Amino acid sequence: MAKIIEREKAILLRKKGKSIKSIAKILSVSKSTVSSWCKDVELTLKQIENLHKSMVSGSYAGRMKGAIMQHEKRVKRAEEAEIFGIKKIGKLSKRDMLIAFASLYWGEGSKKTRRLFIINSDPEMIRFLFRIFRELFNIEDSRFNLAVGINVSHKSRDEEVKNYWSKITGIPKSQFRKTIFAKAKNKKKYKNFPNYYGMLRINISKSIDIYYKTMGLIRGLIES
Repeated sequence: MAKIIEREKAILLRKKGKSIKSIAKILSVSKSTVSSWCKDVELTLKQIENLHKSMVSGSYAGRMKGAIMQHEKRVKRAEEAEIFGIKKIGKLSKRDMLIAFASLYWGEGSKKTRRLFIINSDPEMIRFLFRIFRELFNIEDSRFNLAVGINVSHKSRDEEVKNYWSKITGIPKSQFRKTIFAKAKNKKKYKNFPNYYGMLRINISKSIDIYYKTMGLIRGLIES
């Protein structure tokens, strides 16, 4: 008797346009049972459209929920890794800084002209390099000659770009050489166009002694 009552309820709900899944949930029975009970119920075109919209909306909501959860997991993982890294590195000794500098210069710096210069676009790395130049090598700011390298499409932003790197380094714009504009044309406009500041080339005058010391540090890494 109970099954007959449930079957009648299922048919009534189906005629109202309810989905098989929702009816099964309401009556606490399987979807296959509801499908069997309601196989002869014909839905109106409007009901079919509504069910389709509901299905699409539910599917989209499910995908969005899954994407949000994955994003939150990635963010949490990145934050935990950052905390781990900061704790693991701790406060750098002068030796640590020399090793870090030697590694950076080994990968990024010029090693053929017997003078010290290095090019990079990462503002955090530039700050770190200037910290080393000032704290470990006692290089006075007046010895720095800087130059920006950037695509010619940014020519109208020349002063803005120089102001940016001047603020990062603490070196006045009067010590910046003429900007080097790459003439390769960008085929498309990038979203980060207003926030791109090119590459900064750091030159240090009378740097041959520091250059040799740096090469010695790199050799120390190789021989370690």
